[in-house]
Amino acid sequence: MAETRVDLLHLLEDLRDAYPGAIEETILTEIIANSLDSGADLIRITADATAASLTIADNGSGMPRRDLRRYHDLAATTKTRGQGIGFAGVGIKLALLACKEVVTETRRGNVHVATSWHLTSRQRAPWKWVPPPDLVAERGTAVKLHMADPLSPLTDRGFVEAAVRRHYQPLLDPACDEILAPLYPRGSVFEVNGETLRKQASPASETAPLAIRAGRKRKPSAAGYLFREPTSLSEDRRGIAISTYGKIIKRGWDWLGVSPNVPERIGGLIEVPALAASLTLNKGDFIRTGQRGAAYLAFRKAIQEAVVRQFAAWGDSREQPEAARPRSLRTLERDLERVLLELSEGFPLLASLVEHRRGGQKRLPLAPQTGARNGLGFGPELSSTAPADENAADAAAAAASPEAPGEKDLSPPPSESELPAGGAALPKRRGERRPIKLGLAVQFEERPGDPELGRLVESTVFINRAHPAWQRAAASRSEGYHIALSVALALAPLAVEPAGEHAFVTAFLSRWGEAVSGRSPSRRRKS
Repeated sequence: MAETRVDLLHLLEDLRDAYPGAIEETILTEIIANSLDSGADLIRITADATAASLTIADNGSGMPRRDLRRYHDLAATTKTRGQGIGFAGVGIKLALLACKEVVTETRRGNVHVATSWHLTSRQRAPWKWVPPPDLVAERGTAVKLHMADPLSPLTDRGFVEAAVRRHYQPLLDPACDEILAPLYPRGSVFEVNGETLRKQASPASETAPLAIRAGRKRKPSAAGYLFREPTSLSEDRRGIAISTYGKIIKRGWDWLGVSPNVPERIGGLIEVPALAASLTLNKGDFIRTGQRGAAYLAFRKAIQEAVVRQFAAWGDSREQPEAARPRSLRTLERDLERVLLELSEGFPLLASLVEHRRGGQKRLPLAPQTGARNGLGFGPELSSTAPADENAADAAAAAASPEAPGEKDLSPPPSESELPAGGAALPKRRGERRPIKLGLAVQFEERPGDPELGRLVESTVFINRAHPAWQRAAASRSEGYHIALSVALALAPLAVEPAGEHAFVTAFLSRWGEAVSGRSPSRRRKS
């Protein structure tokens, strides 16, 4: 009988390249994640430059002997996604690439065992039971890495402390204690070479707390703060960091899709425990498809709304420009709005792209814009100057509808009495300025050689204008159908499982056709 052989070295190198940071930071953060998942409230880290070693010991629950045996199998794990941040079971294996030996000791009840592990060839990483080196006192797990490179940054105390503070900032920030208390009821203490890392509040001169509630829950589902300085911030403090279970996942303005007028002066931190279930394998991003992707997009939209309100309070918000567009594009926007509003009934995962109003009403924010990523608008490439009568018609429609898009300025944040349970702003009275609309956006890009008609990035569908099918559609004046098909194909992985994508695209195009002909089911019901 033949045997499947695995090029273990090549596999580990591919895993290393899939992580966003340096391998040293990945190894350190993954071991700490395992300690936190085990219920540890004290994590001791010892960086020894003389012995070229790094030791991480915790007082968690420890492992049974059978779990320590499975610990050496690739991608083996006893954890459940969404109940921690060390679910994948591959992070610690990367230590084989940087170490000449990995010693793991665990103690739980009467079980006190240890193993030694190293990589000997491309296909083999043998391990063996060894006498425990007494790195664990009463209970818990300890990992000692003997570095292959004596100059590895993991043997430097300053590097280790900076990495811990950067990746686990919420655990060392008093502003996140309340939201993290249910996850870590005994708190989390880090010691580096015998010195306890003290908690540090934001040193900014101006800080604004944020509390984000999902649905009608009274307790916040996410919490954090924004801060701003009168001068420019350092690169690692700019933008908003989003974390889950105390671990920073992304940082900056790109992931959020909104930014202030002076982004170099504003930063922030948002902790969202529920997003642990939406983490990708490398824990450097969030899943964009299926139910987990919909959960991420829903929280992202709620964070957008809270951040935009604070920008308005600070007077540091971007104005939403009003673009004059051809009548055909405005008609297409209305058709797509109607389609998604109706499809959200049968495809609940699209709810993250639909704005829920008071009284159970739903509205998809479709705001005209030029280049901004908020609202379903078209970029400046397809914008043109509209006739005066069309602008007048838009103004009349805006006056007739209290929710019509087109306002340029942001309103000040509403008072607590004006906010519903979900935290979204109530409809404004006629004539008042309203915030920029947040929701699905459609923009255009040039991606020669890409076989996809469009792609979904965060909550924006980018249409590939370099695709031969777009060029044919433009030549035959059928851009509208091409855009509808591209949007349907891009949203299908988010709305349904792979087996149902064909049915979703069919339903989308059917509703789109009914919207074009003015025979949508909602209109028939009203009539």
